[in-house]
Amino acid sequence: MTDICWDEAFCSEGANCFRFGLDDQGRAYIGSTTDAAAYVSDSIEALRALISAVKSGAADHLL
Repeated sequence: MTDICWDEAFCSEGANCFRFGLDDQGRAYIGSTTDAAAYVSDSIEALRALISAVKSGAADHLL
């Protein structure tokens, strides 16, 4: 089992909370606060690219 070091949860309006984490192998995680077993994982570079894309509007059609 991977030991993930989670940051404090990020919550937006309506208490929609997510958390970000890293493991000792350098993988990045995005997890739900409602289900500790629910998360996605990829490289730190992939997480950085995802955040940049979201910030630039790539997911705006989902809002």
